[in-house]
This record gives sequence, structure tokens and C-alpha cells, in this order.
Amino acid sequence: MPGLLWRAGLTALLVCGIGLLPWLSRTDPALTVLKARAVDGDPAPAALQAVRDELGLGDGPLRLLGRWLGGLLHGDAGRSWVSGADVLTSVGSALGVSLLLMAAALTVAVATATLVCARTLWLGSRRRLDGRGAGGSGTAVLAALPEFLVASVLVTVVGVQLGWLPALGWYGPQWTVLPALSLGLPAGAVLGRLLDDLLPGAFAEKWALTATACGMPPGSLARQALRRSVPALLPNLGLFVVGLTGGAVAVEKLFDIPGLGRATLDAALAQDLPVLQAGTLVLLALAAATGVLARIAARLLLGPALAGRELGTLSRPGKPARRALPLVYAALLAGVIGFGLARDPFAVDPAARLRPPSPALPFGADALGRDVLARIGHGAVATLATAAAISVAALVVGVLLGFLPRVSGPLAELVNAVPAVVAGLLVAGVAGRGPWTPALAVAAVAWAPLATHTSALLRQERATTLLAATRALGAGEWYLLRRRLLPAVLPPVARHAMLRMPGIALALAALGFLGLGAQPPSPEWGLLIAENLPYTERAPWAVLAPAAVLALLGATAVTASGRRRA
Repeated sequence: MPGLLWRAGLTALLVCGIGLLPWLSRTDPALTVLKARAVDGDPAPAALQAVRDELGLGDGPLRLLGRWLGGLLHGDAGRSWVSGADVLTSVGSALGVSLLLMAAALTVAVATATLVCARTLWLGSRRRLDGRGAGGSGTAVLAALPEFLVASVLVTVVGVQLGWLPALGWYGPQWTVLPALSLGLPAGAVLGRLLDDLLPGAFAEKWALTATACGMPPGSLARQALRRSVPALLPNLGLFVVGLTGGAVAVEKLFDIPGLGRATLDAALAQDLPVLQAGTLVLLALAAATGVLARIAARLLLGPALAGRELGTLSRPGKPARRALPLVYAALLAGVIGFGLARDPFAVDPAARLRPPSPALPFGADALGRDVLARIGHGAVATLATAAAISVAALVVGVLLGFLPRVSGPLAELVNAVPAVVAGLLVAGVAGRGPWTPALAVAAVAWAPLATHTSALLRQERATTLLAATRALGAGEWYLLRRRLLPAVLPPVARHAMLRMPGIALALAALGFLGLGAQPPSPEWGLLIAENLPYTERAPWAVLAPAAVLALLGATAVTASGRRRA
């Protein structure tokens, strides 16, 4: 019961925080409304005060929150400060578009996961599996790429250069294909990789050996192994859909889709707080509802006898993966960054506008004639340095909160339901856009996996006989903390934090791509792709070069954390 009350309190606190956005905002909402109504409007004190009185911004936080919550209970979320349209009507229309896109993306994800696992299922059902999944490293790399990066490449290559499918708009089934692929391919690779890791353990269990000896057909054996593995996958389904929800924001923006993600992003950029409040609330509710449905599905699949109990682990520890590949990727990445740092990222040469790659400009030039390689190299310094600082902060907070599992457990569950993109929208609503907006947003959610990992390791260590014997010999809690618990927890959690650093860098790039971070002429990685997208038809290298470097970063992270099973 206390845990349930704590979860309910945290949820209420989050909802109240969204409701107080107009009061929390460091920008003046009255000035935003005045500029929306008349670009050349006089921001005189009298005009601003008239807008504040009209919106009730001077009523104080409690009355402001009460009016917003009361309106929601009566089906009224206010009117847009920019367009004047009813918020719930526009959000409902946008939600329908987003749900259709997500349904198409889920179809792509399931098909992708099926293809990833097909070889493992075939080999395992015929007893030809050597104890590890048959999925390739390419699947792992695809799983590490953010949706905006996949979408940028698909738009540039398939939509613009090859012209096979329309790249912009939302006018029919043809316009659904590329956005659904952008969302579904990375998500399907994640699902397929997780399932591919579980299947070898299922095929190695005694029931599978007995079934094979009794002559069970390979197809039936594969279906039973799949059924055995899926329940262990369901707890990750909530996080999977949370990622899908966050990725939809970037994909809808890139493909000019009138969905909820794009509407919420536009509201954050324009400081249209009523639409931002309703949009983020619906996005969070969608992620939370999916998590509940995943838990219900797990109970149905496990049945009443096993509901609430943990199944035996399917993944068996294995030998470390060969380290040659991550070293090669890391060396290539370091080489690109090093060569770029030796060049000037801000030098403008009008004669070199959109010039293709050459010995003088290895990655070509952008629309202003600036060296793309130089901008990639200098952008890496800011992006990776920020990612390193966030990783250290997340490690400290994660370990501290991990020692308080009753506090951190429900809090981590709530934070896991907030994608970094949605956190970025909320931070932008409060503090506006700026170079620190992505860092604050990513730092707000980066600690949760580390706290969960710390709590799990502590439970495992406290259950050991050695710790019980040490305590029985008279050791105090401080001694146990310094000599037993911290040495057992810090090394693996620190490695976990280090392996998450490239993912944090990719999240920072995603928020920069959405326009929530640094502004031109900054060479931030996500911004590089965003500002060069309008020129993909004439200069695809200006998009593909930074996209390839980001992909290389993801490949380095995935291969460095990989394991080869025994």
C-alpha cells in the first residue's frame, strides 16, 4: 500500500507540474501570446498586462492549477495561444494521426523482429544452434540508431535521391511507408535482438531436449520456444513503446506529419503552453497505458499459476565478445573527429556552397560553404563532453537513489515512462530553447536505469552468505557499506554508465535535431542534420556525412557492450 500511494503521489506531482507550466515558465507567456497575435505588436507594459489579465496569469499558481485541472475534468483544456483553436479538438485530431502511424510502425517492427529471429528459430528447432543467437551485428547497430537518424537517411536516399516514395506530407498510404519504416526498423531491431538473446536459452532447457528426443516436429518446437521466451520480453515492452512515442516526435517533424508529436513540438518551440500541456499529458498517458497492457499480457501468457513469479533466466553468461570491431569503430570515429578539429568550422566560403566531397573538402561543404568535416569534428567536442558530464551525474544520482529502493523504484518507473524527447519538450516549455535544454532533459531521465541496476545488485549482494557471516561477526553497517556493498556495486554500475554514454550523445543529437538545443551557427551534431535537410536533393553528403558519424558512434557503443554466448 505505501508503494502504491508513493506511485500515485509521484503521478499527481507530474500532472501538477504540467499544469503549472505557465507559472513555471521563465519566458513571459503574455509576450508569447502578444507576438502570436500580432508580430509587430507593441510589447508595452499595458498591452502585456491586458493579456495577463485575459489569461488569468496573475491569479497565482494554486488558482492557475485549479482552473486547468477543473477544465480537464469538464473536457476543456483551453484554447491555443497561437491559433485560438480548441486544444482538445486539435490534440484529438493529431492523436488519431499518431496512432495510425504507430500502428503502421508496430507492423514494421513485428516483421523486422521476425526476420531477425528467423534464423535462430530455424537452427534451434533443428538442434543446430551453437548456444548463441544467430542475429548479426548489423541488427545490433540498427537497434542503437535513433529514429531521427534512420528517417534522415531514408528521406535523403529513398525519398529524394531515388524518388521511390514521397518524403513529405500525409496524404495516403504511400506517405505512410517511410515514416513507418523510420519508426519500425530500429524498434523491430530492438525487439528482435532481445528475443534472439532469449531463444538459445529456451532451446537449451530440458523440456526442449526431451521434446526433441520424443520426435516433436521442428515447427512445433520453434513455436513452444517462442512462447517460452515472449513472457520474459514483455516487461521491456513498456519501455519499447515509450521509445516509440518519443521517436514519433522527430519522425512527424521530419516528414511533416500533422500528428501529436509534431503538434507538441511546435507548441514547445512557439511557447504555446496550453497545447504543450495537453500534448505531453496525452503522450505520457499513452506510454503509461501501454505499460499496463504489457503487464496484463504477461499475466495472461504466464497463467494464474506463474503470475507474479519470476521464470528462470533464459540468458546464460557467455564469453566476452571479440574486441577488434569496437576498436576499429572507435579508431575511425576518433580519426574523423581529429581531422575535423584541425579545420575551421565557421569559415564561410560562398564559392564552395554545396560543393561535393573532394581532397580539399573530404565531406563536402554545406549551404553556406562551410567545411562539413570541420563542423562534425568541433560538434563532437561539445556533444561528447556534455554526454560525459551527464553520465557522471547520472552515475552519482543513480547509485545514491539505488540505495533507497523504496523511493527510487516507483520514481524510476515514472521516469522510464518519460522519453527524453518529451522531457525536452517540458524543459523547453519552462526554460525555453537553448544549449542547455537537451542536457537538462537527458540528465532528468538518464539516472533511472542506473538506479534500477544498483538496487538489483544490492539485493543480490545482501542475500549472499558472506555478507550475513560478516554481519554476524559484528561488522557494522558503515563497514559493510565501504568494504562489501560499494565494491560490489560501483564497478558494474560505472561500466553500465560508460556504455550508456554514446546513447546519451545520440539523445542530445536528437533534441538538437528538433531545434530544442543550440542554435545556428553551432556545429552541434543534430543541428547539422536539421539545417542541411532542405538541401538533400542537391547535396546529400551534407546530411549523410553527419548521419554516418552518428551511426558509427552507435555501432561503437553496441559492439563494445556485446557478449558472445558460450
